[in-house]
Amino acid sequence: MSYSDQHLRRILTRTKVVAVVGVSTNPVRPSYFVARYLGLRGITVIPVNPGHAGKTLFGQTIRAHLSEITEPVDMVDIFRRPEAVPEIVQDALLHLPALKTIWMQIGVQHADAAAMAEAKGIDVIQDRCPKIEYQRLFGELRMGGFATGVISSKL
Repeated sequence: MSYSDQHLRRILTRTKVVAVVGVSTNPVRPSYFVARYLGLRGITVIPVNPGHAGKTLFGQTIRAHLSEITEPVDMVDIFRRPEAVPEIVQDALLHLPALKTIWMQIGVQHADAAAMAEAKGIDVIQDRCPKIEYQRLFGELRMGGFATGVISSKL
């Protein structure tokens, strides 16, 4: 799974609303700080986790399932084990008509689910983190002294 920087940049630039499946309310969990980061970048984050449904996180009510979301969603970011991915992708395809991207977090891959989404014209990213890619592609990692491989005039 190799994704060009141009492809990742296009996805991240067009994404305005993300449903984060498996988000935690615990601020030390990766799903929490990734969702928080995306929200701080102006992206609307819709938290999805049946264990926390009805609570509020980042100004949004946590939904139990993707089927409860009524607003248009550009991307579903999956923080669940690979075996849970096919059901999540099926629900996303069924209930989110504006969906453009399925994003599986670092360590999460599922070839069959990816193929199912791609067959419907949905972009799929596997085994990557949108927070890391956003920071790398838009210059934020460089400010921390990391070599990103992306040339820019920004400091």
